[in-house]
Amino acid sequence: MENILENEIKLENNLVNEKEQNNFLETTLGKTINTGIDIGIRALLPDYIEEQIIDLKDNLMKYGLKDGIKKSIDDAINVGKSAIGIVTGKFDNISQMQEAVKNGGIIDNVSYLLDDVINKLKNAGLINSTIANTIKKGKNSILNNVEKNIENNFNNQIKSLNYTEKYINNWKEFYKNKDFNGMEKEYNKIEKEIKNLAPIEKIMDNVKTIENLHTLIKNNGQDFNLTQEEIELAEKLKWLLIFL
Repeated sequence: MENILENEIKLENNLVNEKEQNNFLETTLGKTINTGIDIGIRALLPDYIEEQIIDLKDNLMKYGLKDGIKKSIDDAINVGKSAIGIVTGKFDNISQMQEAVKNGGIIDNVSYLLDDVINKLKNAGLINSTIANTIKKGKNSILNNVEKNIENNFNNQIKSLNYTEKYINNWKEFYKNKDFNGMEKEYNKIEKEIKNLAPIEKIMDNVKTIENLHTLIKNNGQDFNLTQEEIELAEKLKWLLIFL
């Protein structure tokens, strides 16, 4: 079994691709931006009751906010990648994601988007000039909320990554000592942490390795001595069986 950890099984298909990373950022940042806008609007319109806030947000979404946020994120990613010199298409780490989004002009994109959507609502008679002007005048407050939320999101990602790497190292130590109970505890921590973690290839390779080795040993009655057939099966399934 120890020989498995000393050999690198070449992957023909990458576990993480550019599309997967972009989808993650669209979803995660989309929620983050939406929350920032929601908080900002509530602060600017304190006299609005909950139902009015919901109606306003629904109209913002219908008149382009939802699709606009997605486009704003995509544009920021593309511009940001170019700005920081990423040519492979994929991010190697979370810090690159954060830098690309920041340099890609995401806040400016959201600013232009808000102006456009607010004008559409005003022209459609869904909000009056007073509300439109209030939101526009307080736009910087909304954008500050958005920027703060994005920064907090990436900071949480980095914390989550650090925890995941710690649990991976713990799992490896328990594996070396053939302590399955210890492995199980760390494995559960890893599974919980990666649910909201950005898909970065190096970390996902290690997580996939642990997942499959853990399952093999568990299904083998917690016996660490795998048969040759099981090892060959691992190779056929393209598992990356190497730890740096």
